[in-house]
Amino acid sequence: MAVQKKVQKSTTKKKKRKNRKKRYDLSRVWMALGMLIVILLVIFGVAQHQKTQNAAQQMSGLSAIDGSRPDLDVELLTVNPYSRPGTALTQVNGIVIHYTANPGATAIANRNYFENLKDTHTTKASAHFIVGLEGEIVQCIPTAEIAYASNDRNSDTLSIECCYEKDDGSFNRETYESVIRLTAWLCNKFGLTSEQVIRHYDVTGKLCPLYYVEHEDAWQQFKADVDTAIQAGENNTGTQNTGENG
Repeated sequence: MAVQKKVQKSTTKKKKRKNRKKRYDLSRVWMALGMLIVILLVIFGVAQHQKTQNAAQQMSGLSAIDGSRPDLDVELLTVNPYSRPGTALTQVNGIVIHYTANPGATAIANRNYFENLKDTHTTKASAHFIVGLEGEIVQCIPTAEIAYASNDRNSDTLSIECCYEKDDGSFNRETYESVIRLTAWLCNKFGLTSEQVIRHYDVTGKLCPLYYVEHEDAWQQFKADVDTAIQAGENNTGTQNTGENG
């Protein structure tokens, strides 16, 4: 019996050692997996940060943008309840930046979509300005009237829709330079600062303009570029027009 107990005790100790080894080996595996996940997250974070920095660097060295009045292709919408209600905008307290959410579409195509709403009645939508892929600016609504663009901020803001090509929603150089100049000109014209330049996202939480919601650094750079253009164009604002070329 004594021998049998010794054998059983020895066997039990071996099983315990074996189980401890298994647990130790398993914990090492989990630690290794945890470290791998951390490394992958760091690599991903660095890659995303670099992507944002690259986009900012791509826009650095912009052409001299002085915030003076840009060329406008005035293509006003027909007054109608679905895209141009003709309601007076008594005060401008901000500029709202949007993106069109249809990659590759031109400024005039987006303008024509707004125009056709008077016939299709599918929704209510519009914008004061649309900036195209080649930097062209189409004006759809006078700055003295509201547009259906920014929900509960329609009554005191001007809206700018921006065309884009890439799925990430980033603006190409031509579009970017043009919207910076347009925004700065409007700020100078209505006595606004870059702090009053906001995204559709800041009004409703909608991911618009997509790239500049997902990349806060790029949005801060956008506002910094608007600031620079505002300062450069302070003496070149011209007179305020709220009619067809406003």
